Amino acid sequence: MTHFFGSALELLKKLKAHKSFKRLSFLTLGISSTVWFLVRVIPKPSRAAYPCMQASAPIMSAFVLYLLSMVGGVTAWMKAKTFIKNRRFGYATLFGLVAVICATVFAVQNSDTLYAQVKATFDPPKMMTGANQPVGIAKGIFPGRVVWVHNPGVSNWDEKTGFWFEDRWNSQEKAVKMVSDALENLTGDRNEQKAWSKLFVFFNKSKNRGNHGYMSSEKIAIKVNENNTYAHADSPEINVSPQLVYALLKSLVNQAGVPQAKITVFDASRFITDYTFNKCHAAFPNVIFVDNIGGDGRTKSTYKSEAIHYSKDNGKLARGLASCAVEADYLINVALLKGHVGQGVTLCGKNWYGATDINSDWRKNAHDNFGQDNKGGSKYMTFVDYMGHKDMGGKTMLYLIDGFYGAKAVNGLPKPMWKMKPFNGNWPCSLLASQDPVAIDAVALDFISNEWPDAVDLNFSDSYLLEAAKANNPPSGTLYDPENDGTRLSSLGVLEHWNNSNDKQYSRNLGKKSGIELVAVK
Repeated sequence: MTHFFGSALELLKKLKAHKSFKRLSFLTLGISSTVWFLVRVIPKPSRAAYPCMQASAPIMSAFVLYLLSMVGGVTAWMKAKTFIKNRRFGYATLFGLVAVICATVFAVQNSDTLYAQVKATFDPPKMMTGANQPVGIAKGIFPGRVVWVHNPGVSNWDEKTGFWFEDRWNSQEKAVKMVSDALENLTGDRNEQKAWSKLFVFFNKSKNRGNHGYMSSEKIAIKVNENNTYAHADSPEINVSPQLVYALLKSLVNQAGVPQAKITVFDASRFITDYTFNKCHAAFPNVIFVDNIGGDGRTKSTYKSEAIHYSKDNGKLARGLASCAVEADYLINVALLKGHVGQGVTLCGKNWYGATDINSDWRKNAHDNFGQDNKGGSKYMTFVDYMGHKDMGGKTMLYLIDGFYGAKAVNGLPKPMWKMKPFNGNWPCSLLASQDPVAIDAVALDFISNEWPDAVDLNFSDSYLLEAAKANNPPSGTLYDPENDGTRLSSLGVLEHWNNSNDKQYSRNLGKKSGIELVAVK
């Protein structure tokens, strides 16, 4: 519903000069918002707190006031005339005054007022930190570097024919090139094979595991986002792009030299759909695919119980961790560029939730401390424990965010197409890559919040990133220790927001020695 009002606002902007249209838009928006609010809230009053209800409430109130002033003014004027005829001038004066007041309200409560109400509803989301104000310690070969590869044409679905994930709508060749570009620009080496070597060597040195690259006995697990799946059968909803998974596997096998049998692609809480499995398994038959139920060529997920010790009492939240993650020597986190109710966004931080032993039926799961304080207060955030856990973020050598399509909402089809530059009404056709888990989510959040400021729960949605950036001394005062071994987490990365959506510059782009560096590859 919020998308409806956002679209209506754009229409009002374009046709603002046409008085008749503005009045028609005012009436249409007013009636629809009032009906929507009443139909939803009367049966269940608690729905008044829902984001779409909060979006429609100011529009409804403006419309109701408009109607009351119109009806009240006409009625008062008719009464005043009646009292004048009957020579009851005191009452005539009183009702005449009411008519004037109603007429004044009616005159100002028009389409311009409604436009202002709608605009106020969709102001830019509030964040915990400001533009170019870096917090935390940057990570990576080039600290704080996030690579943004934009390759128009990698995704071409027409929203009408077939499914978004079909090869006819997506360029596998461009997807392969995007992965290569991301790796080379992330490491500064224009050779894909050497780029992988640099990533492995840097990771091992940073973990005090020696000055060496990948060794053939080591295992790699890739956590993908298959949240909108219900079985192995294809789901039309937004999930990880199969072309990206294919491109990543091709790069790992052919360039990094990783044996297929040492690679696991998994989403332990959901299902690896046919469109991803069949495409990738045909080319890489020895790669292991792990999902919640197994079968049909997939391996059923198992878990190490009580692997996650949350830093604060988190109720019934899952504590088991997928065995394939625990047994891996390296992890790669492949998230989606997507909004999410409750947390505002679902990026690399939340992608770890699918590595736990949650129920595949999301209705049966607890979600304690996932959402931020919508008033901007500081609180313990579950994602920080995931990001710093030794068998989750602690093993991750590479973070990727799949922006081939992207989505405003957590579920449903990929939609809508992106309006901001340089997308200009097309799919974003983008891939983000980084070694810094805080920086990559911060950049993705900037893209989402600028494209869809009216998306649900975006206010202060960088709260978990601020906690992660200052994990050694977070604003909430939480002692983050996800292994419960007495060792407090240190800063997990660097957080800041770009200067504006046109220039997309962070502190290191502006010549400073701290913060994020966004490298755009077009």
